[in-house]
Amino acid sequence: MASLDRVKVLVLGDSGVGKSSLVHLLCQNQVLGNPSWTVGCSVDVRVHDYKEGTPDEKTFYIELWDVGGSVGCASSVKSTRSVFYNSVNGIILIHDLTNKKSSQNLYRWSLEALNKDSSPTGVIVTNGDYDREQFAETSLPLLVIGTKFDQIADNKRNDVLKRTAFLSEDFNAEEINLDCTNPRYFAAGSSNAVKLSRFFDKVVEKRYFTRDPNQMTAFSDRKRFNFKSLHYD
Repeated sequence: MASLDRVKVLVLGDSGVGKSSLVHLLCQNQVLGNPSWTVGCSVDVRVHDYKEGTPDEKTFYIELWDVGGSVGCASSVKSTRSVFYNSVNGIILIHDLTNKKSSQNLYRWSLEALNKDSSPTGVIVTNGDYDREQFAETSLPLLVIGTKFDQIADNKRNDVLKRTAFLSEDFNAEEINLDCTNPRYFAAGSSNAVKLSRFFDKVVEKRYFTRDPNQMTAFSDRKRFNFKSLHYD
C-alpha cells in the first residue's frame, strides 16, 4: 500500500479539558478508559477520506498533536512548547463546557500557537491586553470543541450553547459540543461527524491545494477574527 500524505492538526486547550480523551475517540473510535496528563506532546493518527463519495476522494493521514501544559506555566515551558507549532495545517481548540476559564483561555492558546515566531512566550500583549488584530488575516482552519456536555444541567444548556456560539463566531469556526465518553456524538451521518469531516477537508485543502493559484483558494478570504475578550499505532 502506498504511503499516504499527511496533515498536521494541533489540539490545544487547558489541562483537564479532555484533549487526550477526544484524540483517542477520534483516532481509535473508542473511549479512553484511564486518561492521564499529557507531558510535552502526544501524537495519534486518524485516517480521513477527503471529499468522500466524490470523484476527487483521496485518503489522508490526519496527525493530531495533543499538546500538554497550561497557559499559566512558566515562559520557558511555553517557549519549549513552541517547537510543536511548526508546519501546522489546522487547529482544534478544546474547552470544558463546565469551566468558563478554559473557554476564555482559548484566545491565549490560539495566540500562542499562531504567534510562535514573534514572541519568546508565544503571546503578544499590548497595554495589558492581546493584540487582537495580529491574526486578522490568518487562513488556518480552526474548529472549536466543547467537552463534558453531559455534565451540563438541562435547564442551563441553552445558556451554555449561546456562550459557545459567540466563541465559535470569534474564531470564525464551526463548533461541536460533546461528551468524550460517548462515541455516538460522532456517529456516521450525524451533524458532528459532518462538521468534523468538513474541517479535515479544509485542513487538507490548506496543506495541498491553496498554494496553487489554479486550485482551491477558499481560505485566502476568510472572515476576520473578532476577539472579544509521540506515538503512532
